[in-house]
Amino acid sequence: MIRYGKTTQTAIAAVSRLAEVYDLQQQLSSHQIAADRQLPQTLVAKLLTTLSQEGLVSSVRGPGGGYALARPPGRISLHDVVQVFERQDGRVFCPFGPHWCGNNDPCPLHDDYTAFSQQFLAWLQQTTLACFCPPPK
Repeated sequence: MIRYGKTTQTAIAAVSRLAEVYDLQQQLSSHQIAADRQLPQTLVAKLLTTLSQEGLVSSVRGPGGGYALARPPGRISLHDVVQVFERQDGRVFCPFGPHWCGNNDPCPLHDDYTAFSQQFLAWLQQTTLACFCPPPK
């Protein structure tokens, strides 16, 4: 669904699981998250370490430890997660090669792709991990 690579998709899947248990104040191990989302455990562990270094996830070592979101799910956007793993320099790569767009008239896809990119960025910025939380009972 999301147009990013396996690393970013796995990171979103991992933090979405942490969002689901945020209100329960649970910490989950990388093994639990990987099993719950059917993801490679070593990749999940690596990504959670990176997200922890970026301040999006907190971790506690040892028995009874694990990972949790560092902030409420409503205060972490998908963009916050994506920007950790994806280059966000704003450059649009032209399918006609690097010397078309920016040197002459825009390519036939330029305007549509630019509009789509801006809309997608706004969606990433507006969509928070709260969308993964269970509805209140």
